[in-house]
Amino acid sequence: MKKQRIFPSAIVTKKAEISIKSGHPWVYDTEIISSDECGNGELIDVFSQKRTYLGTGLISVKSKIRIRLLSDNTNEAFTDEFFSRRIKYALDYRRTVMADDYKCCRLIFGEADGLPGFTADLYDGIIVTQMLSFGMEKRKEMLYGLLINRVKEFGIEPKGIFERNDVAIRELEGLEQNKGWYDFGPSFQHPESPVVTICENGVNYYVNVENGQKTGFFLDQKYNRLAVAKISSGKKVLDCFTHTGSFAFNALRGGAEHVTAVDVSSAAIDIAKANATLNSYEINTKIDFVCADVFDLLPELAEKKSDYDFIILDPPAFTKSRKTIGSAERGYKEINYRAMKLLPRGGYLATCSCSHFMENEMFIKMLLDAACDANVKLKLIESRRQSPDHPVLLNVPETDYLKFYLFQVV
Repeated sequence: MKKQRIFPSAIVTKKAEISIKSGHPWVYDTEIISSDECGNGELIDVFSQKRTYLGTGLISVKSKIRIRLLSDNTNEAFTDEFFSRRIKYALDYRRTVMADDYKCCRLIFGEADGLPGFTADLYDGIIVTQMLSFGMEKRKEMLYGLLINRVKEFGIEPKGIFERNDVAIRELEGLEQNKGWYDFGPSFQHPESPVVTICENGVNYYVNVENGQKTGFFLDQKYNRLAVAKISSGKKVLDCFTHTGSFAFNALRGGAEHVTAVDVSSAAIDIAKANATLNSYEINTKIDFVCADVFDLLPELAEKKSDYDFIILDPPAFTKSRKTIGSAERGYKEINYRAMKLLPRGGYLATCSCSHFMENEMFIKMLLDAACDANVKLKLIESRRQSPDHPVLLNVPETDYLKFYLFQVV
């Protein structure tokens, strides 16, 4: 006997049915044929045109991603216990794959952890969150309480939750942008300052969870920085788009002779200098900082015949839409071509893209075109993705966004 469904239902197209059965958790507004009336952010069942149950998710009535599926288990009740279990699975996974590094990592990675639209990062006891779907926003008090309890079970005393909901995607969900400490009441006192000191790969950093990029720091490059450190010994390194200095400092830890760290943001450079002092790196001796546009600086350095033998390119996402992928590809090619021209034969290049719209195949083709134009060849040392606390679901390409390559230029 079939279990009686208690949620409103939606009928979806064949295209959506195929996508869901392949494991993708999104249903777009154009894929819904008919739907019962359902409150924004509430649970809704999804059925095929033949009335086959496909799953249950949270509806966002103003979003193009109309339904985000939570589970295809017909017996699931979606109580607090369900969300507690999902959070436990996510944290257990971090304990396993991050070993001792889980105390400073991404705890919840949205769809990849079965909690679509919910992101949570941990910085030395401070939890920084983003709620990017209406359904999760509606349940955040419950989710925060569950997360706090689970983190305590791992021997970490949470100091507070800082919300970084200052992202434009919330407006597509009909949500306002905001940021600040989440108020748990007088029994839970959060820190006065949004600045925390963390240690990653043996390097100390000041992290501003209120005004820093993303949730305060780029945690996803953690082990890629170690890969850079491995080959930095004795080298003169140019770290482009340094932000707050993370690749630069890992190069120094790896034994680099000297590092020049470049960023167009004077505010980022100021933080990077503070981080250098925090780690007792002598500015203008082992490391110097340049506030400049990398697109302008690389050709200038080539004219001066600068003698860097290791260049790191870690640019921001040049595109957040398929519509602008062409201009983004040209931007990536320009900086990679300029870096290849600047390096001597036998020099080393680390290059990245953090946009999932710049697919890996396209990124490789761009690198080959740049190498051809620069009249060099690329010897692959290592190909990497984001660190495993940002897990990739192979059937959800949106979770596979970071590409990182290490080459020798020959």
